[in-house]
Amino acid sequence: MENSVAIVTGAANGIGRSICQRLIKDGFYVLLVDIDRDHGEIFTKELGKNASFFCGDISKSEDVEKLFVLIKQNYDGLDVLINNAGIIRDNLIWNMPSEDFDKVIDINLKGTWTMCKYAAELMKEQQKGRIINISSRAWLGNPGQSNYAASKAGVIGMTRSLALELGRYGVYVNAIAPGLIDTPLTQKLPDHVKEKLIKAQPTRTMGKPEDIANVVSFLSQSETEFITGQTIYVDGGKSIGAGI
Repeated sequence: MENSVAIVTGAANGIGRSICQRLIKDGFYVLLVDIDRDHGEIFTKELGKNASFFCGDISKSEDVEKLFVLIKQNYDGLDVLINNAGIIRDNLIWNMPSEDFDKVIDINLKGTWTMCKYAAELMKEQQKGRIINISSRAWLGNPGQSNYAASKAGVIGMTRSLALELGRYGVYVNAIAPGLIDTPLTQKLPDHVKEKLIKAQPTRTMGKPEDIANVVSFLSQSETEFITGQTIYVDGGKSIGAGI
């Protein structure tokens, strides 16, 4: 995939970091997008000459527009977009402030939609491209995550719709639904909570960010161009039920 260009949102931390590292290894030029300027710039320097950084908020359409102006001015096109950026604001619904619902939807769903909109216009014109949306197993439902589950369910519905709209133009759109992954976010959980979550896993393990990055790599290759509109679960089997 030498000289191919990929965008990764939410690139400065967690799963996004592993995705960037894998795509660099695969030969992509990677444009990292994140609101965390400090970590984003440091990590971009670590990745070397085949990476650059754009500080922006995907929930702001003006930031996304600036990003795609930059792409058109500086690159020969866009080959892969990975929509990874997302937040959580967990609470039971009777305790959840409406602004926490709005914020999660604005970033996880509308922000992803805005990135897809600009990417779709560009990829339709160039008659090729891949869009990979990071959803979550939580779209199936989790207590305390009515906002997050709704946002990630929306991402899957959007992925399927865009696959139907863009297939004729050589643009393939898929989603990945991670489960319990060992990230800085899950590392902050109390030990007894982590133990309970791991015990419910059929594999009795947590996934690694690299597990998600490996599937992104698979979907980014030219050999997978007959796969579109799909959701691939990377969750240790939790999407089919709890372990025994």
